[in-house]
Amino acid sequence: MDGMTMSSGSTSSGSITSDGDMLMMTPYLHFSGGDNLLFKSWRPSSVGALTGACIGLILLAVLDRWMAAVRGLLEVRWEQHALAVMYNSNLLRGDGACCDMEAEELEFKGSSLQGPAAIYAPRSLPPFIPSHDLARGLLFALQVLLHYLLMLSVMTFQAAYFISVVVGLGIGEVFFGRMGMRSSHVH
Repeated sequence: MDGMTMSSGSTSSGSITSDGDMLMMTPYLHFSGGDNLLFKSWRPSSVGALTGACIGLILLAVLDRWMAAVRGLLEVRWEQHALAVMYNSNLLRGDGACCDMEAEELEFKGSSLQGPAAIYAPRSLPPFIPSHDLARGLLFALQVLLHYLLMLSVMTFQAAYFISVVVGLGIGEVFFGRMGMRSSHVH
């Protein structure tokens, strides 16, 4: 290896730069700069660059929690709409015992039907509604992308990145956590 020696018991992983220098990843939590963050060209080493990277990670983590809250709110809305579609299709087929009941008489609270509509609730999978299911898939894919970006940031073992991700997730949960919760209790 061109004059480089490594002990056989080394657990560090490294890569060779274009100059032939060996870069070693520090395999423990540390506060030193110079670790690549997500991209080869993004290598914060000064205090200002590390601070900017940490602020970016905090914002990315808050964005993750916001997306989770939006998904939770949309899931409730989509579930209500799917139940109404299923109920109306049962009425049109004549499956309901009371066909003169209007769809507006349905009361939705949380994820369950209330009142007379509970008697007629179908017991099958909700229908495929492209505007719901395609949006659900896109939001999920974007949220998984954010999860992986945050995970890769933490995997650098840079303690400031780790702390930033945790703080950002905590801040995001404080602001958006209650929005994504599904209410299962009856008012």
